[in-house]
Parts: sequence; C-alpha cells; structure tokens
Amino acid sequence: MQTAGLIDLQVNGYAGVDFNDPDIDAAALDHALAAMQRSGVTTCLPTVITAPTEILSARLSALDRAVAASRLGPVMVPGFHLEGPFLNPAQGFAGCHEAAAIAPPDPAVLQRLIGGLVRPVLLLTLAPERDGAVDLIGWARMHGMAVAVGHSAAEEDVVQRAVQAGATLSTHLGNGLPQTLPKFRNPLMAQLAEDQLFASFIADGIHIPDRTLKVLIRAKGPQRTVLVTDATAAAAAPPGLYRFAGLTIEGALNGSVRVPGSGQLAGSALCLDQAVRNLVSWGIVGPETAIHCASTNPASVIRQALRAHSISLRPATITWSAALRPSLAAGRDA
Repeated sequence: MQTAGLIDLQVNGYAGVDFNDPDIDAAALDHALAAMQRSGVTTCLPTVITAPTEILSARLSALDRAVAASRLGPVMVPGFHLEGPFLNPAQGFAGCHEAAAIAPPDPAVLQRLIGGLVRPVLLLTLAPERDGAVDLIGWARMHGMAVAVGHSAAEEDVVQRAVQAGATLSTHLGNGLPQTLPKFRNPLMAQLAEDQLFASFIADGIHIPDRTLKVLIRAKGPQRTVLVTDATAAAAAPPGLYRFAGLTIEGALNGSVRVPGSGQLAGSALCLDQAVRNLVSWGIVGPETAIHCASTNPASVIRQALRAHSISLRPATITWSAALRPSLAAGRDA
C-alpha cells in the first residue's frame, strides 16, 4: 500500500535530540529528522514549549537557524508549533509546563517571538479562557497561524467563542487536564462536542488507555482525528535520561517519559508509525483510516496557515508493508 507521508504536528524532540535546546545545530536536527523519516514522517512541526519570553525567543531562533542550515530541515520543516506560553497555569492543566513562565495572552509577546523567524510559527496552542485569549486567536489567524485549544479549563461557551474566533484543533485531547473533573461539564466534553474542532491524540496507550481512546475517537469521528506523538528526545532512543526544555526526563522500558521522581508525564517516546499500528491493533479503525489520521487530517489543520505563508508541502510517498512498517520513496530526502 502506498500513501502520502505522515505529518507530525507536535514533536518536541527525537532520537536523543531536544528541539527546545538553545544550542541545537544543523547536524543534530538532521540526525533527528532522518530518524523521523524512518518512521514514515515526511513533514513535522518542531514544537517549543512554555518558557520565559527571552528563553522562548532564543529557542525558536536556534531552531530556525538549524532548519535553514540543515539538509533535511528545508524539506521536512515548513514551520513550528508554539505550545504556550499562553496556557492555564493551574495545577493539572499546566502539565510539565513551567507554571511561573505561563504568560497572559498578549499579541506584543507573540509578535516578539515570531518577528525574526525565517520559518513561521504555523500552529499556536493556548488556553482560550485566559483574559485576552479569544482576541489573540483572531490576531494569530490574521498572522498566518492555526490555533489550537490545549492545557485549558475552558467549558462549552468559551470553546464556542474560541472556534468562532478561528480555533480549529484540540491539542493532545484528554491530556493537560487534572485527574479529577466534573462528570459532564468539563473541558474534555466541551471540546469533543465541538464539531468544528479537529482533535489530536497521543496514541501510545500511556497518555490515554486504548479503550478510552476508542471512545474519544468514536465521539470526535475519524475524519476529525489527528495522531501526534508529543515526542521528546527519548523517542527512537534507548531508555534513559534525556533533556527536554531545561528538564531532565526519563524514558522508561514501558515507553513512558516522566520527570524522575515525580510521576509527571513529560511528552512521549512514541513514533508516529507506531501510533498508526496501535489504532489498528486496538481495533479502533482500519489501516487506511489510521494513516489518514496521521497524514491527510494534520495537513488539513495547517492548510490555511501554509497558504497564508505561500508554503507548499513537498509531495512524498510512503510504502507500507503488510505489517504496517513504512518505507520512504527514494529521493524524498534529497
């Protein structure tokens, strides 16, 4: 079976490389991107998470320089995903994001972060219940970004206003939430019920149990489901200690990635082709639909943002074995 290449909209690092490292260089980026290609990924949005503005700016600038100087970056990286800093800082919603660095939504801060970049920020994740966030959604859309709801306590009315302002995605739905929520009126239900939102899911069986994921995807619908990895440097790498946005994280034998001693999940070690296989093996969808959720659907999420920046994704073809192992068509990495 041949399909379009996979697209990962949320990847913080890979194969021992942290995309949030302010010292990242072209060689390190090429190492990570080549490993991603082996999992069938031909396009990705390296993701930078919450930090003080000066640090965020340095991380984005370093990543931008590495892409420009690398061999695979110009082919595989059309832009970036900025997850934060305009999130909900409350315990349970912030996740592994540094609560003290979470900032009020402010177009001036966002302009400062994106102003000097060659590659644009194509996707912004924010919490729309923060004061000024709905207005910032409109500003971000006018400046060529797709906008996602994430790390958010927003209920139905706020989610609806966010969608009306231009939000089109839920970031890793089911995660970035406290363990205990009201049974019905909660951010998870509010976003599931919003038909105009795509929803991204981390299908590793750790962030969301497989049977729960089946329910969530049935509620959202495969046509609105996007598979992401939320991968860190621990992906496609042996178990051990790695760096992630200034944190020490530990990739465990069971595939989880946590802050040592805390139990706090900190991204994943998931590869996107494994997410495709998981959906099939768990009986949630068939192979073609699972691949669609990791290729066509994420392309739909960023289509308008790409068009706003006059960016076209390079065509790529993946060949899948009967066991759903991908191989890249020759010439795509040239």
